[in-house]
Amino acid sequence: MNWQEVTEHPSLRDLPFKIELNEYGAIVMNPVKLSHAFYQGKISKYMEAMRNDGIILVECAVWTPKGTKVANVAWMSNKLWKKMKGKAEATIAPEVCVEVLSISNSDVKMKEKRKLYFERGAKEVWICDEYGNISFYNVKRKISKSAMFKDFPNKIEI
Repeated sequence: MNWQEVTEHPSLRDLPFKIELNEYGAIVMNPVKLSHAFYQGKISKYMEAMRNDGIILVECAVWTPKGTKVANVAWMSNKLWKKMKGKAEATIAPEVCVEVLSISNSDVKMKEKRKLYFERGAKEVWICDEYGNISFYNVKRKISKSAMFKDFPNKIEI
């Protein structure tokens, strides 16, 4: 199954879970808690307030060689958006991809997702843990602050 088929399949439209595809085209579902949605909303709001030269995407599908991965929040420049709009999934990752951890996430899985997003062109990947702590990464290493959103906080308070 590919992402276009997933998005058009009538029985998959109203699932209460975040879904992704693995490298074999199988659907992977991830249940999330209410705090997950809260962090997504806050991160989106902060990003939107800090920059107006791009768009915020929630549940942004990104094609990778290991299946379609879905960034919980993403920031994409207007220039890249012009290339991507109208597609079922981004073939070039947004400049910033954010993962809000859920119970099914592991360090190994997040390391793999970071690698895949960077391989597809992301400039930064952020990880928000279950307590609202944000870790920022560029393609080389973990960084103390975002270079693209210099005033973004290291912690989101509930």
